[in-house]
Amino acid sequence: MTKNINVIGKEGAHLMLSNLLRSWSSNLLTIAFSLAFTIASNAQVPHYIIADQDASGPGGSDMASLLIFLQSPKVNLLGITIVTGDNWRDVEIAHTLRLLELTGRTDVKVYPGAAFPLVRTQAWTNLSQQIYGKINYMGAWNQENKQAWDEVPSLEEGNPTTKPSVEDAAHFMVRMVHQYPHQVTIYGAGPLTNIAIAIRLDPHFAELAQQLVIMGGSLNPQTESEEWINTPRREFNIWFDPEAASITLTAPWAKITTTTIDASIQAHLSPVLHAIAQSQSIPARYLVKYAHHDGDLDYVWDELAAITLLDTAITRRERYVYMDVNLNHGPAYGDLLTWSDSRKPQLPLQKVHAQIDIDVPRLQKDLIELFTSPTPNAQNPVPLPAH
Repeated sequence: MTKNINVIGKEGAHLMLSNLLRSWSSNLLTIAFSLAFTIASNAQVPHYIIADQDASGPGGSDMASLLIFLQSPKVNLLGITIVTGDNWRDVEIAHTLRLLELTGRTDVKVYPGAAFPLVRTQAWTNLSQQIYGKINYMGAWNQENKQAWDEVPSLEEGNPTTKPSVEDAAHFMVRMVHQYPHQVTIYGAGPLTNIAIAIRLDPHFAELAQQLVIMGGSLNPQTESEEWINTPRREFNIWFDPEAASITLTAPWAKITTTTIDASIQAHLSPVLHAIAQSQSIPARYLVKYAHHDGDLDYVWDELAAITLLDTAITRRERYVYMDVNLNHGPAYGDLLTWSDSRKPQLPLQKVHAQIDIDVPRLQKDLIELFTSPTPNAQNPVPLPAH
């Protein structure tokens, strides 16, 4: 009797082991399929981006950065918000609408933002130059710009027939981060006025965004350019609206990344323009026709911030520092302030990933590939003017 029990016990043990192995195999297959599905799903999830831009045009860094988002299949461009900066808001809106018509991407809406900085005025800035010295670049306030703030002349690339949204930039941005909590990247490549207004409208705005990516700030650029050799901490986007920049940089974002002057002046756009000169893609033809690439205009400013958002490996070195803006109305008004951990003041500051060194060949390769590719989701693009 004992012998039979032992035999049955051995057979039962084998059966139990066989069932257990089958169960493990099934579970492992389930885990493997689940992991593969998760990886595939993550690879297909687009970047939800709002592009906040001082969209001077045609061509140039502002428009090239917008083309990066319009061209990338990785991006769901929720909208473009416009702020006065390189030029006045209303003419920037016209250039942006026309770019969308030319690329067949009128599905992307344009939202008007701030026409003026929060505090800084053109009159005060002009007076300050008599006391503290000449400012090299003032964007819409440059002496040679004779346009009124609400004047929109005929555009070189043709006048748009589409209209901007009736919703303003700040309310649109707030609405989007509530609609897609922790999924929206706010990309700011102009003065940060619109973003600051959104922060003041909704104190949860920054924390509901996925991250903030900006082109702004200057640390210690290695250059002989007059714009930075005497004022290395001055950069236009931060300087034009210092109060907005301070509000934005000190808000509770999950992550802040900035492309500094230090990084931008390491690369030029002209090699990219030469490489795409024979392409028949709409972005290539547009940029070759309208982009100005002489002197400081040849550096990659906003394009670098935009493409690094999509390919973070372009950054070779960064500084991780606390950051704010000088708000004292003196010669350093609008200059960038930074601190390391041991020097940080007792203020609610945020740490910022400041891009310092870049992989130039990788940057240029990415730009060439994007600008020579067909435009995703393009519908009935308007032909470029022949002249």
